[in-house]
Amino acid sequence: MDIGTLIGIILGTALVVSAIVMGGGAGFINAPAMMITIGGAFAATLMNFPLPKIIGTIRIVRKAFANQDANHIALFKQLDDFAVRARRDGILGLENDVENLDDRFMKRGLQMAVDGNPAEIIESVLEQDISSMLDRHEIGHSIFQAIGNYAPAFGMIGTLIGLIQMLRNLEDPSSIGLGMAVALLTTLYGAIVANMVALPIAGKLEQRTKEEEAIRRMVLEGILSIQQGDSPRVTKEKLHCYMSPALREQTDEE
Repeated sequence: MDIGTLIGIILGTALVVSAIVMGGGAGFINAPAMMITIGGAFAATLMNFPLPKIIGTIRIVRKAFANQDANHIALFKQLDDFAVRARRDGILGLENDVENLDDRFMKRGLQMAVDGNPAEIIESVLEQDISSMLDRHEIGHSIFQAIGNYAPAFGMIGTLIGLIQMLRNLEDPSSIGLGMAVALLTTLYGAIVANMVALPIAGKLEQRTKEEEAIRRMVLEGILSIQQGDSPRVTKEKLHCYMSPALREQTDEE
């Protein structure tokens, strides 16, 4: 699990809540303001993106909490082992292992290699797989970025509505302060939704997409190296190109 995401959520929430409580928190809760800001941003997002895409994006939010370093190391060890065995027994010796692979991307590529397909075909198919993955993830990033853009906009709409309602009651000076506070709450809610939820998640998902792309390209490089009959040492060095220096040292030590 990526502890940074969890710490960021807890710390940001704690700071905002503490500031509200220290200033007298009762007046910061307003249902109509939440309806305008949160409901409006969600409604605009529904209009902008197909519903199945939005539902699919909700499922990938868990990637913001995932740690990809363990995946790098596990895949490196697996590919390194395959390279050693393929050099010793031939690539057909991996046929039984391919059937038991959980990673569908690796399974697809190795099966094509075991079946005797040339490197150009394997590379073309897996590159298209990577491209399709990037397109799917781009929709998820765009949805959260859209929420981050819409929330402040609807917050401003709520503020304008509140100001209009306040100006209609100027004959009661005692209600002006309360009306102004309620009007500004929608702007506050919009800023919180955008800058504490939507935009940080969009940024983290973009980073996770880059990490997943690097993992898939590492797998692709390993499969091509095994298919071409490279020595295990050469395969290992090719795989290291997709890993950080810290992860390289860790794999060398292990």
